[in-house]
Amino acid sequence: MATISSHILDSVSGISAVGIRCQLFQLDGDLRQPVFDVLADAEGRISETVTVDADDPGSEFELVMHAGDYFGAIDALVPCVVIRFVIDDDCRRYHMPVMLAPHSYSTWWS
Repeated sequence: MATISSHILDSVSGISAVGIRCQLFQLDGDLRQPVFDVLADAEGRISETVTVDADDPGSEFELVMHAGDYFGAIDALVPCVVIRFVIDDDCRRYHMPVMLAPHSYSTWWS
């Protein structure tokens, strides 16, 4: 099984984005199949295992972080951060940290 993880940091307040909602969807053409729907822990982290069909290598996924809901009353121009990626190795860890603000975000692979 592959592991999908992230550390989400609130760059406005300089703390972890505790409780931000994160969803993972598997893409199949125009269809989005939900895989998980979790809240970041007390350190702003998520870590979930995902089963990938051995007959479908290179499956495409979207990791969605609900920034607008997280920032609440702040006028967030970025309602969701969406990271689209391919899982090509079902034994690998896919870690995508995110620095988050109401008007911008930055992500990278680690």
